[in-house]
Amino acid sequence: MTHIFTYGSLMFPEVWAHVVQGRHAAQVASLAGFARHALHGQEYPGMVASRGDSVRGVLYSDVSTADVARLDRFEGDDYRRVQVVVAIENTRETVMASTYLYTGAGLLEDELWDPDTFLAGRFLQSNPLPEADR
Repeated sequence: MTHIFTYGSLMFPEVWAHVVQGRHAAQVASLAGFARHALHGQEYPGMVASRGDSVRGVLYSDVSTADVARLDRFEGDDYRRVQVVVAIENTRETVMASTYLYTGAGLLEDELWDPDTFLAGRFLQSNPLPEADR
């Protein structure tokens, strides 16, 4: 079991539930040293290392190995799962978690991604699950 820090489409409960099968506790958390950028032509963001910045997102706890594999397939080749230390917002406690860094080329914009503009329903219609998870 592992903790997963999400910062884009997966921090929205309806997207998370679309991808994973288990039920997981969720808490607001932040990750220092990274920034969440818009990706050209995409509704979802990419997160990259960025000194002095931080990203607010959702930490899901005790995610099963099977659900981590589903998340890996959902994220695809442009993202790499890495271990990070996140701070839980209400307690300021820190925990080790996995997250997905953007490693793709050419789509990262200078503009930061705004979660308030994300439309989960539209995203789910245009981003089906990988064949293995249907």
